[in-house]
Amino acid sequence: MQANSRCWACLFHKEEQTVRPFPDEKKKKEYLREVLKLLYDHGQTGSAPWLSMKIGEIYDRYFEKTTDYAAIKQKYNQYMLSKETIVEENIRNSDDLIASCIKYVCAGNFIDFGTGIKVDDSILEDLLQKAKTETVDEKELKQLKNDLATAKELVYLTDNCGEIVMDKLFIKILKEQYPHLHITAIVRGKPVINDATMEDAKQVGLTDIVDCIGNGAAMPGTHISEISEEARDLILNADVVIAKGQGNFEGLYGEKVNPYFLFLCKCELFVKRFGLKQFSSVFAKEDEIHIID
Repeated sequence: MQANSRCWACLFHKEEQTVRPFPDEKKKKEYLREVLKLLYDHGQTGSAPWLSMKIGEIYDRYFEKTTDYAAIKQKYNQYMLSKETIVEENIRNSDDLIASCIKYVCAGNFIDFGTGIKVDDSILEDLLQKAKTETVDEKELKQLKNDLATAKELVYLTDNCGEIVMDKLFIKILKEQYPHLHITAIVRGKPVINDATMEDAKQVGLTDIVDCIGNGAAMPGTHISEISEEARDLILNADVVIAKGQGNFEGLYGEKVNPYFLFLCKCELFVKRFGLKQFSSVFAKEDEIHIID
């Protein structure tokens, strides 16, 4: 989906804040001029994840990385692994295992360093505590279960570090509930912000329970045209696709994949688009989503 004007402003503001402490004013202006040109040339057609990827490529030509996302990813992978046992107990003690998994998967989607929203550990803890009392759309849940009952191939697109532990629990339950179903999890192909890669998948044990591949791209989302042929074929030939996170929504919405989207409405734009309060969850198949842009 094309980036909204708010996305342009957010992307540029984030870059200006990132380079503001740097001393070389000339280099900063040259860098921000290139970012503005990218937004001018491609803002009408590119999605926010695609633009973010291209901005990252420009940044790498000018500056060294200042944020240690490897440390951030390690922190949140370990944090969510520490929650895994109690979350799994809550899921297994619930009336509906699939619905309960969806609640925790959405709650975990808070761990996103690419939206400009501060990742506050107290908010994350609160979202995890409240997850079991959230509601899941019964119509969408029934449709998902019907689709899974007849499907042979499921592709599960992950999003960020930490929350990939919740994805692992969901996939574990799906394998138990639908033993006939072959599942492939797809992570980012290269490091980008705090998005989950194969390193994270191995660290949290996802690769121990399901086939897992990288998508070949360093983008905080999924674009059919930008990922590897292997990942693209898996997605396009899957009977069911579950796409986690705002970036996957922005990259896949309107691309005729028709996945089930799962994410939290974190930024102001998504709150407006879906008419929900901040940190409300979205679970719906694309053909049931009606956004306000």
